[in-house]
Amino acid sequence: MNIKSVTKMAFQSIFSNKMRTFLTMLGIIIGVFAVVVLISIGQGATSGVTESISSMGSNIISVNIFGRRASFDYRDVREFEKLEGVKSVTPVYSSNAMVKYDLETVNVGITGGNENYMDINNYEIGSGRAINPVDVDYRNKVAVIGVTTAEDLFGRDNPIDKDISINGEKYTVVGVLQSKGSSIMGDSNAIVIVPITSLMRQDNTKTINSITIQANSSEESTSAKTNIENYLLDYFGDDESYMVFSQDEMLETIGEVTGMMTAMLGGIAGISLLVGGIGIMNIMLVTVTERTREIGIRKAIGAGRANILIQFLIESSVMSGVGGVIGASLGVAASYAVSNMMGITYSINIPVILGAFIFSLAVGVFFGLYPANKASKLKPVDALRYE
Repeated sequence: MNIKSVTKMAFQSIFSNKMRTFLTMLGIIIGVFAVVVLISIGQGATSGVTESISSMGSNIISVNIFGRRASFDYRDVREFEKLEGVKSVTPVYSSNAMVKYDLETVNVGITGGNENYMDINNYEIGSGRAINPVDVDYRNKVAVIGVTTAEDLFGRDNPIDKDISINGEKYTVVGVLQSKGSSIMGDSNAIVIVPITSLMRQDNTKTINSITIQANSSEESTSAKTNIENYLLDYFGDDESYMVFSQDEMLETIGEVTGMMTAMLGGIAGISLLVGGIGIMNIMLVTVTERTREIGIRKAIGAGRANILIQFLIESSVMSGVGGVIGASLGVAASYAVSNMMGITYSINIPVILGAFIFSLAVGVFFGLYPANKASKLKPVDALRYE
């Protein structure tokens, strides 16, 4: 058996009908494309969220208050600073607001915090100053803005000491943050930070439902979390009025959820690969029928069953393999484009791409096996009589 000759004949057969070959490969191309794009985007989004959370450090603990007594006031929050293992605390109060300067208006997220907010969340001042304890204690109407907000409102002008309007209330810009990377969670630079006491008075609320706490170190994070939970249990009398979770727990939960979503998306996309394989089987059966006389002639002049079987397997494998390469290439390009448009981390997983290609090749072999076996079993006499 001359493998070279058999392979050459297989390629000649494939390229003799280019349009049909392309349409047959299209199912494989779409399947591999979908697998690569969906898994790459899913992993990229996961990576972006994980990096954003991890950048805050592993010693961050978040507290959410809800239930019947779902409230803390600012004085209650200060009590957390007395707990062992706790380094600093900031209450968090957030809302969206229309922010205006002169003729410019933007809708941006407003975050109220105390003097610890920026340190805990790894924000750094680019120019001006940060919010200080005096601003919080005296409800000063000052604001620190992100670079995106500064550009939208002020263009190239220096925003320091200029007044902006937040939902009709005047605040003085005292600082501009250094640029921070964007993620799928949004533009980290499109932000306005104000003293929480000022924002809560403006919104006519006295309750705090979200608190961010920084432990002394990652090693003390677990013990600090335990002390916080004990304090809250004593305060509320039950464990249904609050939730306490550390960065590690958050990352673990996010990893589990996004991992399941990515696997599900990959599985859904993989179905199209099977559909493409059925398309290959269908075309190969048609090809066997069309070339029955050719098969008979080849067998009559000495071609064995193995020659015929290998020829048709090569044809189906080449179609699925080439389709896999085209689909993977298009998937990589599309993943890069979509990641840039969505502002998420560009993540290309080589094992996933290789896995999708190998799977597409296996689909071609599997679904090409039956037609190839059928062709190899044809009797020369019956094949030569076929019309």
